[in-house]
Amino acid sequence: MGARIAVRVTAVVIEDGRILLLDQDTDTGRAWSLPGGKVEHGEPLADALVREVREETGLDVEPGRLLYVCDHLPGGGTHVVHMTFEARRVGGVVGDVEAGADTRPIRGVEFVALAKLAELGFSDRFVELARDGWPGAGSYMGPKAAIGL
Repeated sequence: MGARIAVRVTAVVIEDGRILLLDQDTDTGRAWSLPGGKVEHGEPLADALVREVREETGLDVEPGRLLYVCDHLPGGGTHVVHMTFEARRVGGVVGDVEAGADTRPIRGVEFVALAKLAELGFSDRFVELARDGWPGAGSYMGPKAAIGL
């Protein structure tokens, strides 16, 4: 028993062919990641997504469709379920980051051209999904590595 399941939400915010990313160290060695984080006990997924994006990017968002669900099994008895949603900006200021809101310091927040994702360390699979508008949205994608995150 002793196994732990954690749920994380991440947001894909795309405007004018650019995707919202954080410049922040990740456990994959990439310096750029999607905004998002841990869902607190008793917190609805949509509320967690709005809170995390606000804390990490300064933007207020409205959650949209579920893009994918995937697993991450880092060991130590932890199983992390990642749920990634499309989101739309409804307010806020890019880069108005809440200091200390994240355990990994956020160096910057910006909208990056989809064409630059591969240069930033995102896998070909992730780039393809983003470029093609997330075909199969709402699907279970398997391990996090299957989408290159």
